[in-house]
Amino acid sequence: QVQLVESGGGLVQAGGSLRLSCAASGYIFSSNWGWFRQAPAKEREFVAGVSWWSENKTRYADSVKGRFTISKDNAKNTMYLQMNNLKPEDTAVYYCAAGVLFTPTPYAPRGATWGQGTQVTVSS
Repeated sequence: QVQLVESGGGLVQAGGSLRLSCAASGYIFSSNWGWFRQAPAKEREFVAGVSWWSENKTRYADSVKGRFTISKDNAKNTMYLQMNNLKPEDTAVYYCAAGVLFTPTPYAPRGATWGQGTQVTVSS
């Protein structure tokens, strides 16, 4: 059973940066991994995704393109999300997930594995 643990969230001013990490333990299966976020009173939304087999295969939500970068270290079973030029609207709980599907649009199906989430707060 895979367990995912996020870290790296916090409070930052607009324009600042944060780097989130998602460490996996247990049985690691090859799949797409991804970051999602959920702001208060909003539905959880896709942020970024990466293929376990190829770091060049990535997906980003339009709202974060050019500002966020997803990466992974297979040897460490860890995925990262570098977030630059943060905006107040990026404020949310960020979750990592394994078993993400990229088509037709990126989503985490039933049965995907989720972390517990890490809070990101961007002040204006």
